[in-house]
Amino acid sequence: MNELNRKKLWEKIQSTGDKLQPLLKPSRYHPKGRNAYAHVALSIKEKFGRSYKDISDDKFDEITSYIEHLLKNPN
Repeated sequence: MNELNRKKLWEKIQSTGDKLQPLLKPSRYHPKGRNAYAHVALSIKEKFGRSYKDISDDKFDEITSYIEHLLKNPN
């Protein structure tokens, strides 16, 4: 992915993480609280099979839509 798209996605991950933080359910695996930024980044990696930085530019809109989906469906 090119640098501009990486930056845009990271900003989207950060803003979504800020909104998700109070919505994420507590986990016994994270006794000090869950990291919403890591949650979004890991969810992208699980869905697309690689880090958001390593996905091709043609998937940019699909990743953005998926991030919106995560915000609407916190778990």
